[in-house]
Amino acid sequence: MSTARPNAIVLFHYTFSPYARRIVWYLTLRGIPYAQCLVAPILPREDISVLGVKYRRIPILSIGRDIYCDTRLILRKLESLFPTGALAASPPSEKALEQLLEQWTVDGGVFWRCGQLIPAEIPLIKDPKFKKDREDYAGRSWQESDIVAGRPEALAAMRGFFGFLEEGLLADGREWIGATKAPSMADLNSVWPFHWLQGIPGALPPHLFSPEIYPKVYAWIARFDSAVAAAKNSAPEPAALQGEELVKHVTSAEFAEKETRVDEDDPLGLKQGQEVEVWPTDTGFNHKDRGRLVGLTKVEVVIEVQSKVGGKVMRIHAPRVGFRVRAVGGDGSKM
Repeated sequence: MSTARPNAIVLFHYTFSPYARRIVWYLTLRGIPYAQCLVAPILPREDISVLGVKYRRIPILSIGRDIYCDTRLILRKLESLFPTGALAASPPSEKALEQLLEQWTVDGGVFWRCGQLIPAEIPLIKDPKFKKDREDYAGRSWQESDIVAGRPEALAAMRGFFGFLEEGLLADGREWIGATKAPSMADLNSVWPFHWLQGIPGALPPHLFSPEIYPKVYAWIARFDSAVAAAKNSAPEPAALQGEELVKHVTSAEFAEKETRVDEDDPLGLKQGQEVEVWPTDTGFNHKDRGRLVGLTKVEVVIEVQSKVGGKVMRIHAPRVGFRVRAVGGDGSKM
C-alpha cells in the first residue's frame, strides 16, 4: 500500500472522536487525498509526541512539517491552502453565519452539554485509565455519580439547542443551513455534535428527542450522512502511517507555508524568536508546547520546536481564540 501523498497531509485521530469527524468529513466532501495516523483515545500517543508536540487534543493535522492544532484552525488552513472547491460560502452574510455556528457549537456550550450526556453505564466510562485521562483533559470529575447528577440540566439545554435548529435555522424547510445545493461549511460547523450525540445509544431519551419531535433536525442529519457517504464513494482512501514510516514521512517533508510573521502591534508585545509557551484554555490545558515564536497574528500563533528523532525543526500552529501565549524567558536562539 502506497503512503505517498502529493500534498503531504497526515490526519492524527481516533475514529470515535467527534472533533476528528469534522476533518474526516471535510476531506471526504472535498475529495482531498490524505494519510492518517490512528492513535489511542488516551495518552500517551508516541506517534505525536515524537514530532515534538505536547498538545494532547485530537485531531491534529500535519501538512509537511507544519502541524495544525484545533479543528477551527485546521479547517481555515485547508480552505486557504486548497482553495479550489472550498466549502466556505462567498456572500459575507453566509460567512458570518458559518463563523457564528462554529462559535455556537465549540464555545457556546453545545458540545460541552453533549459531553455531559454520555451515558454513565458505557463501559469506557468505567475504565479507570480512561476516566483519569479525561479528568486530566477536562479538569473536572468523570465519576459516574457526577455524570448522572449533571444529566438533567444538560438535557434541558440540549432541548433548547435542538429547538434552535428545528424552529429557527431549519424552520423554512431548507435542505442545508446556507443557501447551497450541497453541504457547506455552515453545515459542517453545526451538524457534528448533534450527529455524534444521536449516534450514542442511551444519550438522548426518545420521549424528549426523536424524528417525530424534531423531524427537520433528524432529516438534516440524515441528509448530511448521505452526502458524506456519496462523497466517500469517489474520494481516495486514506493511507495508513505509523511509527518510523510516519516520522520519516513528516520530518523529511518541506514546510507547507513558506513564510510566517510576528505582528509588531500585537497587544501581547511578544517578539520574533522569543521563547514562549502555547496551550488551550478550556480543555487539555495541562499540556503546554514551548518553542521559538515565529508567527503571531490575530488568527494564529506559530512556534518552532524540534522533533525527538532527527532533531528536525517543526512548526506548531494554534489559533488565538481559545489559546494562551506566554513568554517564558530567553530568546530561543539555542533551539
